[in-house]
Amino acid sequence: MSFETLLYEVADRVCTITFNRPEKMNTWNAQVAAELSESLQQANGDAEVRAIVITGAGRAFCAGADLEGGGDTFANREAREDEPENVGRNVRNVFPYEIDKPVIAAINGPAVGVGMTYPMLCDIRLASATAKMGFVFTRRGMMPELAAHLLVQRVAGFSNAADLLMSGRIFTGAEAAELGLVSRALPPDELLPAAKEMARDYVNTAPASVAITKRLLWQGLDSSPAAMMKLEGPAFAWLGNQPDAREGIRSFLEKRAPDWTLTPDDIPDDIV
Repeated sequence: MSFETLLYEVADRVCTITFNRPEKMNTWNAQVAAELSESLQQANGDAEVRAIVITGAGRAFCAGADLEGGGDTFANREAREDEPENVGRNVRNVFPYEIDKPVIAAINGPAVGVGMTYPMLCDIRLASATAKMGFVFTRRGMMPELAAHLLVQRVAGFSNAADLLMSGRIFTGAEAAELGLVSRALPPDELLPAAKEMARDYVNTAPASVAITKRLLWQGLDSSPAAMMKLEGPAFAWLGNQPDAREGIRSFLEKRAPDWTLTPDDIPDDIV
């Protein structure tokens, strides 16, 4: 499948999805949203892909919404699913947290508005230390979306979330790392190599085990320890009886690379 607003590449079992509107600083529109959903589903269904990296072409990651619509940019959002660029497409957005493979955001440059809330839906975030970032919605007469009110306070704490979300101020990748919004802030030329190295390491993990762990992590955002243990118990018991559990121990004892056989599709619907 080819995309007009993204680059899609698979190498070394890592899928790299790149916002590719550098002349517009990779700003977001309905077509970008649709193609991101399609590219994530494509990578999720590809057995060769073990992890996904999302980054931006040129100097920006994603500089927020495309404002060519002027003052009505955010009006009539519901109607936008029927715009020409979405005809014939699956317009239900699929987000990074919904797929079974690890998704790493490599924030290489300016990331504001949806360019900041979208990577919050990824499992892991790395950033260029000099990247300019911000949840700028309140400075445009809008409000943050994509569950930012939940996710930002969970990773950065309530007070920091209140500061960032209500003020809409700009901050750097280095400050984002100090606040816990990103795992690491790196020199610009080291960012993408580091993200891909992290992604390649997932070849050493069992796909079904990773999928279950990811699902439980995201469900844990609105769970309690007791409720989480009830979810973990059946999943742990099921995995323990599968061939990958035996293979994981044998490959460790035999000092060789594991040969995993389970896929996320093998996980029973009633497990998690």
